[in-house]
Amino acid sequence: MTALGKYKRKSIKWTRWISPTVFKRLKHCIAEPLAMVYTQLLSVAAVPAEWKRAIITPVFKKGPAGNVCNYRPISLTCVPSKVMERVIAQQISDHLMSNNILHHAQHGFCKGRSTTTNLLESLNDWTLSIQYKHSVKIAYVDFSKAFDTVSHNKLFMRLASYGIAGSLLQWLEQFFCERSHKTRVGYALSSSAQLVSGVVQGSGIGPLMFLIFINELAEVLDRAGVKVRLFADDVKVYVQIAGNYDVDKLQRALDLLVDWAQTWQLTVSVDKCCVLNIGRSSLLEHNVSIAGHKLPTLLSCRDLGVTISHDLKPAEHIGQMVAKAHQRANIILRSFLSRDVGSLVRAFVVYVRPLVEYNSVIWSPSTVRDIELIERVQRRFTKRLPGFKTYCYDDRLSILCLPSLELRRLHIDLIMCYKIVFGIVDVKFDDFFKRSSVVATRGHAFKLFKEHSTNNTRQAFFSQRVINIWNALPETVDFSSLWSFKRTVKLVDLTSFLKCF
Repeated sequence: MTALGKYKRKSIKWTRWISPTVFKRLKHCIAEPLAMVYTQLLSVAAVPAEWKRAIITPVFKKGPAGNVCNYRPISLTCVPSKVMERVIAQQISDHLMSNNILHHAQHGFCKGRSTTTNLLESLNDWTLSIQYKHSVKIAYVDFSKAFDTVSHNKLFMRLASYGIAGSLLQWLEQFFCERSHKTRVGYALSSSAQLVSGVVQGSGIGPLMFLIFINELAEVLDRAGVKVRLFADDVKVYVQIAGNYDVDKLQRALDLLVDWAQTWQLTVSVDKCCVLNIGRSSLLEHNVSIAGHKLPTLLSCRDLGVTISHDLKPAEHIGQMVAKAHQRANIILRSFLSRDVGSLVRAFVVYVRPLVEYNSVIWSPSTVRDIELIERVQRRFTKRLPGFKTYCYDDRLSILCLPSLELRRLHIDLIMCYKIVFGIVDVKFDDFFKRSSVVATRGHAFKLFKEHSTNNTRQAFFSQRVINIWNALPETVDFSSLWSFKRTVKLVDLTSFLKCF
């Protein structure tokens, strides 16, 4: 081996322990050398041995903390490897998008898509069905350790079928083969173990590889005549119930799902699968099964962090969310030794407010009771701040420069509306809105037409409740960019649209 080859090997191994901050701050200096190294590695389909070693950090998900199955294994790998993975993943993603290969039902790890777009499309279908006096039967399907059980050989076959070949495919094969990892808990480190299957959770390219692997499932279910929505490995299949044949259609789709999972060596976690019925129909009483196991019918189900009830009302989700938010706010007030108001408010904004605003576009309440229940989280916290007990709620918000939670939800609705109208998120505009044909002399030029709705559930849905506020925005709002819109919409007086003030 030449002296240059030994130097490169030592350099690659040494860079494993460099902090990501160093790469960020020196990005302009090291971009060209890294590009040369990456080009050389890709041209010969080589992956340094050090890049194939990982430290597994278990991240708790939910459930009993003593059960190892309730932890997600996140791999910590070297930074140069992650940078190269991101570059390759971006190129592969562009190839998939330009050739329309990824199915539109997939919302996980896709540009312009998220849990919000997944739930928006689903709730839009369900509320429309209720408005037209139809019922919906939804089957939630969960795969057991889907990311960790992906067959490498079948993944490579799937990549080749999507046009990924040559040195790139060979590099990916080298990247996933002969990998090893150790698990670290606290200061204890396990012995080394070989990775025989699965995409690497925590890597830059792992999520995209899983999307490619599971992409065919969406096509199979779509051809079965049912609606399907995916977020990575979270699958929900639903049909509008008009007769017995619709229930049979859902059952056939679930049978196809089981057959596909067996063929591609994924295991369906039947214990975590369930059915949710929306609407009223005697046909909803018909049961469906997976692999011979009848799925339980629930009155509510957790869907991507939002509790969906059988009547599509947000009361149950709000109750659970508010209880958790109060608990976290109390922990902040008890655990902080400092009584500095600024620090306490900052902690509330960082740790509590995201809880009561996560996907608020989906569940934003329309009743005064639910609005007051959420607002009580911030009202109670600010009242317990040192020196603020004697002030009324409006004065406390004014002194602390905090908007009400209801006002923030209105702003979030308007921002999502802007993203849909101007195509920033990857959802179909025509599925949610219609442009107004009335040319008004006052206001802005992007007004929307509001369709008549006689159903309260549909009226409370995002695409209906946001239109009046959107159309009432004055000409002072700047629509030229999302940043300008966010900045100027906060200056608009929306008091007339607040139900509690």
